[in-house]
Amino acid sequence: MKKIKFPSAQTILILIAAVVAILTFFIPAGKYDTLSYNATDNTFIRSGNETNTIVAATQENLNTLKINIPLEKFQNGEIRKPIGIPDTYKKIDARPQGAWAFLKSPIKGIIEASDIIFLILIIGGLIAIMNHTGAFDAGISWLAMQLKGKEYILIVLVTLLIALGGTTFGLEEETIAFYPILIPIFLAAKYDAIVALASIYIGSSIGTLASTINPFSVIIASNAAGINWTTGIEGRLIMLLLGLIICITYIIRYAQRIKKDPTKSIIYDQKAEIEKLFGSHSKESTIKLTMNLRLILLIFSTCFIVMVYGVSQLDWWFVEMTTVFLIGSVIIAFIAKIRETLFLEIFVKGAGDLLGVAFIVGIAKGVTVLMQDGAISDTLLYYASNLTNGMEKGIFINSVMLVYSGLTFFIPSSSGMAVLSMPIMSPLADTANIGRELIVNAYLYGMGLFKFINPTGLILASLTIVKIGYNKWLKFVWPLVLTLTIFVMIVLTVSVYI
Repeated sequence: MKKIKFPSAQTILILIAAVVAILTFFIPAGKYDTLSYNATDNTFIRSGNETNTIVAATQENLNTLKINIPLEKFQNGEIRKPIGIPDTYKKIDARPQGAWAFLKSPIKGIIEASDIIFLILIIGGLIAIMNHTGAFDAGISWLAMQLKGKEYILIVLVTLLIALGGTTFGLEEETIAFYPILIPIFLAAKYDAIVALASIYIGSSIGTLASTINPFSVIIASNAAGINWTTGIEGRLIMLLLGLIICITYIIRYAQRIKKDPTKSIIYDQKAEIEKLFGSHSKESTIKLTMNLRLILLIFSTCFIVMVYGVSQLDWWFVEMTTVFLIGSVIIAFIAKIRETLFLEIFVKGAGDLLGVAFIVGIAKGVTVLMQDGAISDTLLYYASNLTNGMEKGIFINSVMLVYSGLTFFIPSSSGMAVLSMPIMSPLADTANIGRELIVNAYLYGMGLFKFINPTGLILASLTIVKIGYNKWLKFVWPLVLTLTIFVMIVLTVSVYI
């Protein structure tokens, strides 16, 4: 009998979209009223069911709406997105998403995710140009020699640096750029591609889980909860440190095991295929690391430094990031003396190599579009907030964390989740007699834990780059997720009693 093959990432997302479309026929449609600030005339716009009301921007009006947030947080731009208004949930006319809506959802998702899709395509072109110059081969060969016998340092450095990016400015989507670069380096160190994937993806996930100064999660969530973002930062720093130790230890143990015996690799059956795709580097490169190639690697590295600085300090987003990589590819082509027609040919082919990844990001976004159009996200939040009411505080805080894990499937955006849910969920802390910062932590930890495996997040796109099936990733990561979940629940339980 022919062995049943696990479905591709695209098929998994299409199946998820179909399930979500069916759910819109059974889950009641509902909406919370939202409040957004209009800086032009210093007013609030309250949006209800097909109605908008202008409200004076005063602290008294915020208090009346049970929004315990200082007015200045709206006025100084700390809260930019519409926030949910507590106790305003109401059912609305059903919006079932039928077959036609389901078929349109991937297209609508691709259009909505066009910014990150273009970033992925431009990165694909840049990687192809770099490969053509030979700079990667020469650089990887040099690095492999430097790390000989100390390859574990690579795991520690990559996981640590990406986690620092995650905890400070929410390094997530940008990690797509690192896979084609770092996988050959890990292969040269005699690790498999899962070690590279884990160091990058788990680094990002544990960093965003324990966000310390991340403006896209902890700061916006704390603002929406009406507290200073520094409240509770000590606990998040401890979570970051201990979480990193757990994750790095887990990755290194697996890496050392397969280094001793490659057949222990979860993806051993794909070894030849992946090495062919990314380059085996089992022998030293014949290309010497000349000054010209060093300059090319410097320009390439500078692109990432500029990207990180721009996102963290200059309020850049996808348009600016994409522009940096496009300019970088042109400069590298000029240094390498690649003629115009050849440059375009290589660049377009490189972009085409990541087209499948770009489509996965769009299809995943299409799932979110179905939920938005079906108006079921607010309903799920409403019932989730009611579910946790009246619980003993130790059970309560862990239930909130698990609720956020579940909601992450439907609302994978950390900033979107914060502004929608925090005004509704944070007042529950007052009734449970705990600090609101613990609700913020539960939101961070719940979303962060599920991101390790969330099919509507970035994991499927990441796996597609590496050519690894979702089932193999789950086999690799589930013991770590279970360990972190138990650890997080212990930390949260202790935190409500001290």
